[in-house]
Amino acid sequence: QVQLVESGGGVVQPGGSLTLSCTTSADILNLYVMGWYRQAPERQRELVATTKIGGSTKYGASAKGRFTISIDQSKKAVLLQMNDLKPEDTAVYYCNAARGILRNWGQGLQVTVSA
Repeated sequence: QVQLVESGGGVVQPGGSLTLSCTTSADILNLYVMGWYRQAPERQRELVATTKIGGSTKYGASAKGRFTISIDQSKKAVLLQMNDLKPEDTAVYYCNAARGILRNWGQGLQVTVSA
């Protein structure tokens, strides 16, 4: 069973920064495409970013230029560094580990951008 443990959500002012972390096993990090998705109220879940060790990185339109996804193998974590946050970034953020047709989700983190 794939376990994904998320941390780092919270409330931040517009223009601020936040880093989300998703911890899992080394095997998962090496074998799966790791990513972050988000879901705002009354909206569909959308891609934020995905990455894979030795593979490519992809960003959703809303994340380009402001967010950075990375894998810290020493911490066994996939990180999402979010800068210049806007109120429209308010959502529940989910860590995802994907391999073939398999999809595994974390419990979700609330991120609220508000003055």
